[in-house]
Amino acid sequence: MDHIYLVVLAILMALAVSALIVGVSNDAVNFLNSALGSKAAPRYVILLVASTGILLGSIFSSGMMEVARRGVFYPENFYFHEMMMIFLTVMFTNVILLDLFNTFGLPTSTTVSLVFGLLGAAVAVAMVKIWGSDGESLADLPTYINSGKALGIISGILTSVIIAFIIGTVVMYITRVIFSFHYHRTFRYVGPLWCGIALTAISYFAIFKGLKDTSIMPHEIMAWMNAHTFQLLIYCLVGWTILMALVQYLLKWNILRLTVLAGTLSLALAFAGNDLVNFIGVSVAGFDSYNIAAEAAAKGIDISTLKMGALDGTVPANPLILFIGGLIMVTTIWLSKKARSVSDTEINLARQDDGVERFGSTSLSRAIVRGTVNFNKKFSKYVPERIQRFIERRFEPMAVIETEEKAPFDLIRATVNLSVASILIASATSLRLPLSTTYVTFMVAMGSSLADRAWGRESAVYRITGVLTVISGWFLTAVIAFTIAFIVGLLLMYGGNVAIFALAAVCAFILFQSKVLFSRRQKKAAAREAFYNADGKELNIIDESTQEICHAMQTMTKLYRDTLDGLANEDRRKLKEIMRAAEAMYQEAHERKYRLLPILRKLEANNVDTGHYYVQVADYVNEVAKALVHITRPSFEHIDNNHEGLSPEQLADLQEINERVSAIYDEIISMLQTKDFSKLDETLMHRDQLFETLAKAIKNQIYRVRDNASSSRSSMLYLDIINETKTMVLQSRNLLKAQKHFISEEEI
Repeated sequence: MDHIYLVVLAILMALAVSALIVGVSNDAVNFLNSALGSKAAPRYVILLVASTGILLGSIFSSGMMEVARRGVFYPENFYFHEMMMIFLTVMFTNVILLDLFNTFGLPTSTTVSLVFGLLGAAVAVAMVKIWGSDGESLADLPTYINSGKALGIISGILTSVIIAFIIGTVVMYITRVIFSFHYHRTFRYVGPLWCGIALTAISYFAIFKGLKDTSIMPHEIMAWMNAHTFQLLIYCLVGWTILMALVQYLLKWNILRLTVLAGTLSLALAFAGNDLVNFIGVSVAGFDSYNIAAEAAAKGIDISTLKMGALDGTVPANPLILFIGGLIMVTTIWLSKKARSVSDTEINLARQDDGVERFGSTSLSRAIVRGTVNFNKKFSKYVPERIQRFIERRFEPMAVIETEEKAPFDLIRATVNLSVASILIASATSLRLPLSTTYVTFMVAMGSSLADRAWGRESAVYRITGVLTVISGWFLTAVIAFTIAFIVGLLLMYGGNVAIFALAAVCAFILFQSKVLFSRRQKKAAAREAFYNADGKELNIIDESTQEICHAMQTMTKLYRDTLDGLANEDRRKLKEIMRAAEAMYQEAHERKYRLLPILRKLEANNVDTGHYYVQVADYVNEVAKALVHITRPSFEHIDNNHEGLSPEQLADLQEINERVSAIYDEIISMLQTKDFSKLDETLMHRDQLFETLAKAIKNQIYRVRDNASSSRSSMLYLDIINETKTMVLQSRNLLKAQKHFISEEEI
């Protein structure tokens, strides 16, 4: 047998490890977020509980690889080489796609990625077979492809997304009306029953989803339990309610925390017991294919004519492989920063308080919010005021923020998320309906946050945009997975061994680049949170603010100088990079304005004026960055549109301006770093000299225009740069004065 298949097998195994890492980074959101978002326990305790569930699920998993082996295609119609190319294609596609979503912190479905990757790869290989055959046409494609499976998954996605959101919203609304945010008094009386209901739902999920078809649960017992499901649920409800009452009244434990941790264990167990196939199923199927071919070759059979009908769905995976997979998953949830990024996306979209919203505003999200507000106004006319006042009291959120130690949401909502998601997933599983656990858990969380009024007028439009972004990403997963797999499949079939090594290198490069990109984003995020340490205590805000301003002004000086150099050399690529850097700086400065409230709350205890100056500092930094954008963007567009560059006279004027601007910025940075403002008057004098230079440059340009020595577009660009330079320096002077007052007031 050709040694290339050993290379393919090695690549499949390496990609299986990568798939486990990127897959768990994506799917950890399913079972961690309710506990993390409600702060049910310290993070390490939550991870220990989840790790236990993952290891149990992987150990007792049946490891049935039916989807990977024959879920969307018929292996008996493919040769060994074709099957290996299909599996290799899917692993390339799956790892790259999931890593891309994780890099940008967006949860997606590993099931959809796997199935549509298999479908795209199988279609590509089948079409190559058909094109190379004289007796077949595209009408014979159904003999190779099981398209009904993919269509079933699509219908399941559409249904589960809508149902999960609606049920999550309704259940959370009713629950909040019953308990309110001041739930502790009511919970003393009905808490055990509530937790009993939640634990019953979680138990139902753990048995019928987590342990179904696993080796720990004999088929006879499962059959008996299926026949007596209602009675078992009644027994569970009574038993859990009594147990929770004893724990609450005798041991004085917080049974809500226990319930959330139990749900986390259940979801983690089901995840490892059933979804492991999404990560390693294709590689294991490739390993089985290799063994089948090796046995055939040992018997003297030509493997080039060997069809893979023996690759059926009845062969369980090696238990050792499943256990190793479980260990890799456990390691990933402890160490993966991307897993935290994906979790943060859902938690931030569902948190109770307002703050900086990661997503922007779109016309669709604005229309949805506007329509909802108008509907509520009309609907409220028909609801008695007494009922409206009662409901408003039930949704007063302040007490829960204090009680739950400023958790993004409280334990009541966490139990709703876990219970509703468990019931929906388990019910769909018992009815053999296809769905994605990611979709269900995410949409339940979004529905409960909507009902909990977490999407207030201040944040609704941005959070709806975030939800729509995630949902669109889900459906794009299917399209992208199919498309990439189809293209890669064609390349492997026609490119041979060269394509195998080339695509392996490309895959490694993409993973490396995504890691670099993610690291950059993490550093920026860490810088944005630099005002607080790990314990949430106040740092030296003056020093942090000064460092941030100095860094911003140094960057602005460099970008300003590089812009003039790019114009002089008509370097389009350089100007494009400068424009993007300036826009990123402006975006960061703009977001900073909306992160003021937590800082102001700490500053107000010392001096009200301090907060006033700090607001001014943030505003001036934003204005300076905006002026820089108005310089870099027209400069790039001028060269990008192939207009005539600036004349030597214009460039000479701008170079003189650049030297004066750089000198002023150096003086400002020096004063901020040393906190010595004794040379402020000297800097103001230099500023006035710069303004004289700017006025002289404008006069020079007027003479050039009069003498037709300059084109209209270059003249407009030149004047724009001068005017925005003046704005930039003016705002920098205001920034310096505000920071000076900020420092002096804070040090009093």
